[in-house]
Amino acid sequence: MANSLFENARNAVSRMRQGRQKGEHASPEEMQAAKQAIQSAYSQCTQEEKQELQQLEQKLEAEHNGQQNSQQNNMR
Repeated sequence: MANSLFENARNAVSRMRQGRQKGEHASPEEMQAAKQAIQSAYSQCTQEEKQELQQLEQKLEAEHNGQQNSQQNNMR
């Protein structure tokens, strides 16, 4: 049986990345929801899934940093 919290975290990050590829920016609420989904998933996942969650956190942080850089460049 698939871990639904893990799947929710994976899907949240995936949606944000897909939106970014389309030129859309995630709201602070969407970023927070994705972070919370990842944190919730840690409590009920395997070691392998924990490694993937760490990768998802890194991707999320990269998205956040990329979005901030994009916004700063637009202000110039």
